Amino acid sequence: MDSAAESDADLLQRAAARDADALRILLKRHGPQVRNAIRGKIDTRWRSILDEDDLMQVTYLEAFLHIDQLNARTADSFTGWLIRIANNALLDAVKGIESQKRPHPARRVQTPDHESSCAALIELLGATTTTPSRYAAGNEAGRSIEAAQKTLPEDYGTVVRQCDLEGKSAAEVSALMGRSIGAVHMLRARAHAALQTRLGASSNFFSDSP
Repeated sequence: MDSAAESDADLLQRAAARDADALRILLKRHGPQVRNAIRGKIDTRWRSILDEDDLMQVTYLEAFLHIDQLNARTADSFTGWLIRIANNALLDAVKGIESQKRPHPARRVQTPDHESSCAALIELLGATTTTPSRYAAGNEAGRSIEAAQKTLPEDYGTVVRQCDLEGKSAAEVSALMGRSIGAVHMLRARAHAALQTRLGASSNFFSDSP
């Protein structure tokens, strides 16, 4: 069937069954409404470091990642789903930009040592309630992070590697990736959420035994 003639209802049914082509058609069809909805929500303070195109790209990426959560059956509900994703991505960007002005030692990996950086990231993600340095020497944190990172979309993995494991600033990563600083914060926040899901409960990776 010609995709232009296919109904939203049919496309939504296919998309909910993890049909990426159907989701692409829906995004092309209804993405402009999402863009219009978020355009006025980007505060003038952030417009120089938060690009609208980057916000839309992260929204679409999240839509593909979470297509299994799609239960929309109408065009309006699908658009609403996308707008919620976009709003959450925007909040991530703003929180990241604001927290950058108030750095906290537990929120910033400064050491170039890979094992220590992985352990600090584990702590940041809240994936363990024990002291991560106990596991750094045995490289358990590193193995866990490396395995989880390989399952992330490319942009997510890049931001985690550059920001969290190599200690680069958002501005440095922005220049390396050719993305806005706001996009780096969005990608990092969504990557952290994905890593938390993949790492699971601390008991899956860590034990309290010395």
